[in-house]
Amino acid sequence: MCPKIERRRRGLRIAVWSLVTTLIVAAGPVGVVLWQNSYDMDEQRVSIRHGGHTLNGVLATPKDGRKRHGLVVYLHGDGPVDATHEDGYKPMWEANARAGYASLSWDKPGVAGAPGNWLDQSMDDRADEAAVAIAWARARPDIDRDRIGLWGASQAGWVLPKVAARTPVSFVIALSPAINWLRQGRYNLLAELRADGASKARTEAEVAKSDATRRLLERHATFKEYVKATRGDADTMNADRWGFVSRNHTADARQDLRALRGVPVLLTLAGHDIHVDTADTERHYREVLDADGTLTVKHYPDATHSLLKQSIEQSDFKTTLTALFSPRSLFADGFLGDQQQFLKDLGRGSNTTP
Repeated sequence: MCPKIERRRRGLRIAVWSLVTTLIVAAGPVGVVLWQNSYDMDEQRVSIRHGGHTLNGVLATPKDGRKRHGLVVYLHGDGPVDATHEDGYKPMWEANARAGYASLSWDKPGVAGAPGNWLDQSMDDRADEAAVAIAWARARPDIDRDRIGLWGASQAGWVLPKVAARTPVSFVIALSPAINWLRQGRYNLLAELRADGASKARTEAEVAKSDATRRLLERHATFKEYVKATRGDADTMNADRWGFVSRNHTADARQDLRALRGVPVLLTLAGHDIHVDTADTERHYREVLDADGTLTVKHYPDATHSLLKQSIEQSDFKTTLTALFSPRSLFADGFLGDQQQFLKDLGRGSNTTP
C-alpha cells in the first residue's frame, strides 16, 4: 500500500476518533442533563373549558399501573406563571406520583398563549377557576373524586380557602402562604430594605412612598391619579398591575381559613422568607386550625420563600447549574420527601403536627 495513502488513512482515523471522543465528552453532560430532567411520571396536555375560554393545562400521572389516582391541583403564586412553572414544578409532581397522586396545573391567563390576562383576575376569580378545574377532574375516570386536594404557594394563600369554601377538598398543601395583603407588602418592603443595608433616611422615604400608595388604594384612585401622585417614578406600576393591586389589596385570609377546618393541611415555611412573615402566617393557621388536629407544620430553616436552598438561590449561576444537572437538589433538604410522605399518610389517616 502506498505510504502516502496509508498516512492519509491514518490521519483520517485519528481525525474520526478525535471527533468521536469530542462527541462523547460533549454528550456526557448532555446525557446527565437529559437524565436528571426526566421524571418518573406521564404528562399530557389537557384543556378545561371555563367561562367561555379554555384553561391550557398539564396533567401528570403516576406510572404505577393503577386505573385511578388521587389528584393535587396546583394554584400558582404571583406573576406570569405557566403550567409547569418553567419545569420547576416537575420534581414536586414526581414526588406526588410516587405517593400515588396525579398533579394538575394550567397556564395563567395570558401566559404561554393562553387567552386573557391574569392581572385582570381577583382572588375570587382564581378560586372560581380552580373549582371548575376540580369539577373537570372529578368527571375523569382516571381520577379518584374523593382524593382531590390543593397545592398553593404565596399569593395562593388567599385562594386556597376560597376554593375549599366552593367545593370539597381532601387536603391542602400551602407553601409560604400570605395572610393579609397590606401587612405582607409592608413586611416585604422592610425586609428588602434591611437586606440592601438601606439607610434610615432611605427606609423612611420608601415607607412614606408606600403609605402614599396605600392612601390612593383606599380611596379607589385611578391609574392616572396614581401616575400623577408618583410623578413618573421609575418604580411605578403599569396600568394592568395597578388594576390588579386595586382589585386585591384588601385580601385577608383570616376569615376564609375557617373553610379549611377538618381538612388535613400541610403548612411549609421557610427560614429566609423576605416576602411573607412566616411567624404571622403560622400564628393565624394555628389559631384557626390547630384545634382539629389536622394541621401539620414543617419548617425549613435554610430555605427561601420559594422553598429553594438559600445557598443556591442567591446565585444565578448556581441556580442554573443545579436546575440543569440536579433539579431535585434545588429544594430545601427534606422538602420533597415531606410532601410525598404527607400524601402517603393521608391514606393511613396519620397527620400529626411536630
